[in-house]
Amino acid sequence: MPAPYAIDFPSSTAAYLGGLRAAAFSVFAYVLFGTYIGIGALAYDFNFSLLWVTTSTLLVWAGPAQVILISTLGGGAQIVEAAIAVGLSGVRLLPMVVSLMPLLRGPKTKTHQLLAPAHFTAVSMWVETMRLAPQMPAERRIPFANGIATGYMASAMLATVLGYYLAAGLPSLLTAALLFLTPMSFLVSIARNSSFLVDRLALLLGLVLGPILAYRNVELDVMWAGVGGGTLAYLAHRLRDSLR
Repeated sequence: MPAPYAIDFPSSTAAYLGGLRAAAFSVFAYVLFGTYIGIGALAYDFNFSLLWVTTSTLLVWAGPAQVILISTLGGGAQIVEAAIAVGLSGVRLLPMVVSLMPLLRGPKTKTHQLLAPAHFTAVSMWVETMRLAPQMPAERRIPFANGIATGYMASAMLATVLGYYLAAGLPSLLTAALLFLTPMSFLVSIARNSSFLVDRLALLLGLVLGPILAYRNVELDVMWAGVGGGTLAYLAHRLRDSLR
């Protein structure tokens, strides 16, 4: 389907507005909306204030990490324990930041200009920016990425407030289903955008290793599934190249 905006933006402001429009036309905005209704309801169930949960949405900006934060603190864990758990869950975003920053950095880009897109890097923003930003001049990529992130953030913040006030009438099963929207949409999007065999193999190996490690109660199972799947896929890719 053709993109609903121009790639050749005449100014940085136009690029930012183009990013907002791209977010509005993206399926991720609606997935995030459903997910953050669940997060707002979850925060209400654990007796956190609306100000607290909206602030955590702005600062943490990662649905799985917020679920961990709310459930650990709501379950009586210490702040340090919650911080470690959230920090470990955020490690999965580091490779995305590392791969995105060179794409956004232009010849005249200053370091402070990369701080906002680095903070806003989540799977949704990363997938869409990596797909669309290469088609535009380097000087327009940062405002475009910030526009996409702002659009997704607005959707998440609105949904958080809505979910918080709807919490009393939302069945627990529906809340859980809404929280499940995000990982499923990310999985489909990453599979769709995996153009190389090594990417598809890494995804497949991660999906196989994850349940096995979880079944065996291996700590940090998601991280080890990612590291193990990615490493095995890379080795298979190198072996294939050497045999050609």
